[in-house]
Amino acid sequence: MESAETRLASVEENIARMCKISRRSRDDVTLIAVSKTHGAETIEPVLSAGQRVFGENRVQEAQAKWPGLREQYPDAELHLIGQLQSNKAEDAVALFDCIHALDRPSLLKALAKAMDKIGKRLPCFVQVNVGQEDQKGGCPVGDLPAFLSQVRDAEIPLAGLMCLPPAAIEPAPFFALLYKLAEDNGAEGLSMGMSGDYETAIQLGATHIRVGTALFGPRGS
Repeated sequence: MESAETRLASVEENIARMCKISRRSRDDVTLIAVSKTHGAETIEPVLSAGQRVFGENRVQEAQAKWPGLREQYPDAELHLIGQLQSNKAEDAVALFDCIHALDRPSLLKALAKAMDKIGKRLPCFVQVNVGQEDQKGGCPVGDLPAFLSQVRDAEIPLAGLMCLPPAAIEPAPFFALLYKLAEDNGAEGLSMGMSGDYETAIQLGATHIRVGTALFGPRGS
């Protein structure tokens, strides 16, 4: 089995290669190590290898793992990349450094209230439903300009746009669509690309890639 150092080095090498091909700086791309379903004992070697930005899907799961890890690695940065229920907004604001799935007015209201209460302004990516999939979260493409206006009016820092392309379909057109939407709406960051397609995402402008399997192996292992 490959070590955490070997896996991280391999991903970093691929990122650097794609940045060079795309004539981008390596510093333009943030690697988020997706540690959902993995225990602290699996995460710690990746931290030890030098990775500092991690992604979790569920607030409760992160609450169980990360306070202890952050005692050892206080400079670790934690991103919430999964869907967030409005009733968990305060817990999320308290624990995380960035949220990637702001996608509806009710959640916007809950997050703004939580940020005001805690006194912490948390950068958020607005998730866009680029594939128009009913089963997925995300702001509909047609509603995006109005929703971004609401986000800005609420004084929530806009980190950029995020997407999850439809499974088993070539992701490049969806990444290109998100890039165009960001360009049209004055959003700088692009959270897109996972273990199977992050190289394509980098070529198409990703600023944040969410990589789990390539760093940790299959979920729960």
